[in-house]
Amino acid sequence: MTYQNTNPTPTVAISISESPDMSALGLSYEHLQDAMAEIALHLLSSGMSLAYGGDLRAHGFTELLFELVMRYQNHPNHKKKRITVTNYLAWPVHSRMTVKDLAAFSTRYTESMHLVFLTQDGTPLNLQKRLDLRTPESDGNEWEEGLTAMRNVMARETQARIVLGGRVKGHKGSMPGVAEETLLSLRSQQPVFLLGGFGGCTRDIAETIRLVDRWAGSRPEWKGHSDFKYYSWKNLRNGLSKEENEILARTPHIQQAATLVSRGLRRRFNG
Repeated sequence: MTYQNTNPTPTVAISISESPDMSALGLSYEHLQDAMAEIALHLLSSGMSLAYGGDLRAHGFTELLFELVMRYQNHPNHKKKRITVTNYLAWPVHSRMTVKDLAAFSTRYTESMHLVFLTQDGTPLNLQKRLDLRTPESDGNEWEEGLTAMRNVMARETQARIVLGGRVKGHKGSMPGVAEETLLSLRSQQPVFLLGGFGGCTRDIAETIRLVDRWAGSRPEWKGHSDFKYYSWKNLRNGLSKEENEILARTPHIQQAATLVSRGLRRRFNG
């Protein structure tokens, strides 16, 4: 069973997590949440669909996106019964939920999002099959394998990716999540938009592909960092010029970033 996106407009994946540089930049976690909301609203109002793969912590980015979409569906211009967001749940994420919590979660959001529950190897499960499964004992590698499988599925089923923030330590996968998702999109030759104004892993990637100058306090390389040395801004294939990509990789102003992302997507998919 493979989920097929039947929406004729592109589905854009969002890669986001907390940045270790936020406080140094005079920014907070709320600024990052506002940035995600602004980007999401821009894309939704343009008729595009969104995809996200994250955890289910309270007040996290997944919950924020859910609430945003539920409010958006009440907008007069929204096409009723059209689900505009797909949320991919890696096995290590949803396998830790109780059957009761999983059923309640699905009931709450099934009208606003397409929920994709994935097995350890990335095979989609419908809700009933997931509820019937018993969680196996951890083998120690389930986070790395499960997250990579989810990210591979997303790379196959989306057409572009927006990247911002990103922690570089304490990740559970084979490399920082934002880095692995970006790398898979680059390898798939998808349009990639690097919003480096929030620092973190995204800024490191922008530096490595020689899109922006290195910060004086640039941190040591993280696992997977060297893989980006083989790419340049041209590999972003996002419809923006080098100058526009440089602005996108530096600006802390989310309205400016959202405008550039929308411009690039229009050039790529409406040309």
